[in-house]
Amino acid sequence: MSGAWSTTVKIRFAYCDPAGIVYFASHFDILNGVVEDWFNDGLGLSYHDIIGRRRVGLGYVHAGADFRLPARMGDRLTYRVAVERIGGRSLPLKVTATRDGAEVLTASLVIVTTDIDRAKAIPVPDDIRAAATAYREKTA
Repeated sequence: MSGAWSTTVKIRFAYCDPAGIVYFASHFDILNGVVEDWFNDGLGLSYHDIIGRRRVGLGYVHAGADFRLPARMGDRLTYRVAVERIGGRSLPLKVTATRDGAEVLTASLVIVTTDIDRAKAIPVPDDIRAAATAYREKTA
């Protein structure tokens, strides 16, 4: 994923289970925050504006992860986002998290664009399609 946008997330106590390891569901909360930041900083599109003003939903129709190593409180994980393809109404992403170069997790997330008010899938809006296409070409 050369040229891919990345961000670093500090693992906090709140993300961890009693064993001191990130609880699997917390990984998905973190991933959602990473995707939100990627829209803002990696694509240059306001996530808040897309959902709030434009009423375009960016929910997940699929979310899965392979956990390779445990993450613990105090770790700093680097997340990278790759656009796998751009569908008619969906945007499949691959997100990897590493710690000191070692892969901690790989997530597969498929965003479906929706009309929030009608609760119906809609075509990926042109500006999102253009930004995701440019990002994919830059990182290929």
